[in-house]
Amino acid sequence: MTFGKPTCVVESQKGVRRRVPELRLSAIPNPESRTPHRRFLQWRALGQLLCAALLFGLTTALAREFPPEVPPPKPFVLPSAQVRELPNGLKVVVIERHSLPLLTLRLVVKSGAQADPPDLAGTAQLVAGLLSQGTTRRSARQIAEAIDLMGGSIENAAEWDNSFVSLTVLSDHTELAFDLLAEMARQPTFAPPEIERRRTQTLSALEVLRDDPAYMADAVFSVLVYSGTPYGHPLDGTEESVRRLTQRDLQAFHAQHYRPANCILAAVGDITPGQAATLAEKFFGEWEKGQTPQRLPGVAAVTSSRRIVVIDKPDAVQTEIRVGNLAIRRNSPDFHALTAANQILGGPAANRLFKALRSQQGLTYGASSDLVCQRGLGTWVAKTSTRTAETARSVRQVLDQMQRLRDHPVTDDELRTAQSYLVGHLALEFESSDNIASRVLELMVHDLPLDYWNRFPQNIKALKTEDLLTATRRYLDSERNVIVLVGSAAGFSRELSQLGTWEVVPLRDLDLASPTLMRAGGAVVH
Repeated sequence: MTFGKPTCVVESQKGVRRRVPELRLSAIPNPESRTPHRRFLQWRALGQLLCAALLFGLTTALAREFPPEVPPPKPFVLPSAQVRELPNGLKVVVIERHSLPLLTLRLVVKSGAQADPPDLAGTAQLVAGLLSQGTTRRSARQIAEAIDLMGGSIENAAEWDNSFVSLTVLSDHTELAFDLLAEMARQPTFAPPEIERRRTQTLSALEVLRDDPAYMADAVFSVLVYSGTPYGHPLDGTEESVRRLTQRDLQAFHAQHYRPANCILAAVGDITPGQAATLAEKFFGEWEKGQTPQRLPGVAAVTSSRRIVVIDKPDAVQTEIRVGNLAIRRNSPDFHALTAANQILGGPAANRLFKALRSQQGLTYGASSDLVCQRGLGTWVAKTSTRTAETARSVRQVLDQMQRLRDHPVTDDELRTAQSYLVGHLALEFESSDNIASRVLELMVHDLPLDYWNRFPQNIKALKTEDLLTATRRYLDSERNVIVLVGSAAGFSRELSQLGTWEVVPLRDLDLASPTLMRAGGAVVH
């Protein structure tokens, strides 16, 4: 008997037979050759693998619940702004940034959708959208070609409290940018073909959005909570109001609100204050001052009891949910406290709504809340969506989280996390010249000091849990809020009786311009 390594016999080409070591794949064990010791080793390896997987899962879960410590963000300092007012009342704000050969010019008109004439919702949006579609000197095509020649981009639209046109170009074309911006703001023609083209685009978009449950939930909530105020209509208008708008309506709005004393021009980027002042005087100096339009009051009737409105969309498999109430104007002294409270309730990153509805109950893919602050009024609204059958349960969860935030102080850890996010995220709001122009002009529109953003981190860090509790008790009331549900009413209406009385408005009969939300001839179902 021969002992040693396993061998096999190989015959060479010359017929010589010799023994060579046999090759085996040791990684694939032979079941017939397993010994008890070998099986023990294999089971131990498997156990170690399972333990490692378990440990990894536990570590990952803990990392999500208790994120690692990160160093404090670098102090954020916004470059100082220099402000000059022209004789006609136009304010010119300059912030120098010479790191890149770029310039952003942003002209803000301190009148937006809140200034829409009665029964003509969407006027401000249509006027702002047509600024780049033809002037007394250039056609829409010539304007587009001029912007392309400058390597630039343009954005023009209306928001609730302002309308704007923003132009970003290479700084080599600074003078042409001033010329073009002044021309669009001062001398738009509102040519009938361009009006009809824009009207068609708007009507097409509104038709598409009508079938979007998320958009409809936002629109209905806004109309209900702002009822009786200049904000109580859709920003983009309704299909009926957009169809009624005429060239004369657009010209009248422009003549009334696009006045230099009602405007602010921001120049941010590769430019000096001297250059900006010279060019602003050259291209905007002859703009006639006119009469500054009066500010409209932002007073709303406070809801005396909870109101639940269901927009019935029978083909929906999910329900869009909005729950909220009136809140604060942008320059309120409670803004910082409510911003931190909103971050804890439903802001980006970790928040209570997401944990309760997604992590713990599995009712939704996402849940959030928004603190929306206009010049006159604001809202605080929770947002989520869920399966039709879970609608009432999800609403109760949202209401519970709101009531908890109102009745009990937040924890120190929650406040620190919210403060860290708000302070650390601030610098991202000022990455580009256009961001800076937008943020600085926001301060001026809302009558806030120009050093506001430099003091923002300090104001957020100074908050105490008691400050948040005081603010939430003042502005968050789950017993007197507006609840909007867009979905298949037949799938959840039976369970809604636990929340109070409700109204059902079929989506096909919905009219956002009507006090009852119903088209003529429709009937609200209670």
